[in-house]
Amino acid sequence: MLQKFPLYAYIPARDVARARRFYEDKLGFKPKEDVSGGVVYEFANGTSCFLYPTPNAGTSQASQAFWQVADVDAEIAELKSRGVVFEHYDMPGERSPSGAITANGAKAAWFKDTEGNILAIIESVHRY
Repeated sequence: MLQKFPLYAYIPARDVARARRFYEDKLGFKPKEDVSGGVVYEFANGTSCFLYPTPNAGTSQASQAFWQVADVDAEIAELKSRGVVFEHYDMPGERSPSGAITANGAKAAWFKDTEGNILAIIESVHRY
């Protein structure tokens, strides 16, 4: 039943003001609305995320969210020009000059926000 409905992401932040500077200044997000000490950001196809205050931010060792993009290498170049630092994970697959890894039909790169959350950009032949 739930697959009939949109899915939205929660992004935890220890310091919402600091996190907002990262998301708005470095990633270029435009806030939709402030809610309960956090902020909602809208994305393509009616999706969105909620950046919210919690002391548990950055405790996950897995990706919090990913964006499916048309060209990972172009996005890496744009984000690096805005000061985003990408993670380097030792994993199998072919590494592009930009640092993206291609494996299992997808090309991906990861970065962390100011709160320690792992985020990814993925170029894929699969539609998620």
